[in-house]
Amino acid sequence: MKFYEQKIHGVWIIEPEPFADERGMFRRHFDQTEFTAHGIAPAVTQCSISENTHRHTLRGFHYQREPFGEAKTLSCLKGSIYNVVVDLRPVSPSFRQWLAVELSAANRKSLHVPAGCANAFLTLENDSLIHYYCAESYHPEAGAGIRYNDPQFEFFWPAKPAFISEKDRNWPDFVTNNNQERRL
Repeated sequence: MKFYEQKIHGVWIIEPEPFADERGMFRRHFDQTEFTAHGIAPAVTQCSISENTHRHTLRGFHYQREPFGEAKTLSCLKGSIYNVVVDLRPVSPSFRQWLAVELSAANRKSLHVPAGCANAFLTLENDSLIHYYCAESYHPEAGAGIRYNDPQFEFFWPAKPAFISEKDRNWPDFVTNNNQERRL
């Protein structure tokens, strides 16, 4: 496995090193030793799958507030997604910065998102299937989000979302006050 740290501290792109022969292909998808060597907490308490029927489905931005901060590693097993991560950690040097990466079944990349960062994706193909390893269980009372078109961030999306939940469409604006997150 190859690990590439991104401009947001703790965000990693992980590329497999597949073995191919006449039977097909084999690759490691998770390796506790290698994750630990790159400073990624290897705890996995929940695995989730997102099945997305339609192209241009938008999910997110989601994260969990402390004490239930949730690191996650995502992989697109079928189809493709445009994934955006934004740093919401007030003490981080990359606070409020965002980055985007394409994850697809074809490129086989995974993306590690540390706790304190919000994640969203837009499907680029019908029937896109995304797998998550989560370092924390889901706690609805700690769930939070920001809107995909929040003017504070000026996110770029390669297409207009065609399918989005009411919840994701209506997150309040993100603003800062004395370097602390606040909801209007």
